[in-house]
Amino acid sequence: MDRTEMVIAISVALFLAFFVGWILRYIYSSLNRVHAVNMEEIDDLANRLHVAEEARDHTVAEYEGRERELMTQLAQANAELSAAMEGLGAARREAEHLRQQLGH
Repeated sequence: MDRTEMVIAISVALFLAFFVGWILRYIYSSLNRVHAVNMEEIDDLANRLHVAEEARDHTVAEYEGRERELMTQLAQANAELSAAMEGLGAARREAEHLRQQLGH
């Protein structure tokens, strides 16, 4: 094989490699192409996800506010209960003291 035949063989091999690569790239891109309809669906899903996240954030904020309000009410109720129990204890002690005074 002389020099000219070798150059031609290498050129044909490179051309075939380029051609096969081009065909494979075309097949790959046609299989993985995002169509306009799919893109619209993706945009719609992204918008719906955004709205859902905002609704979730709003709900979490409402929940936390309500939880703080209920914790405040619970603390107030506990304070009132404690005061009532102290008053009841004082009234019992006074009643017992008066019973002792009347009994003598």
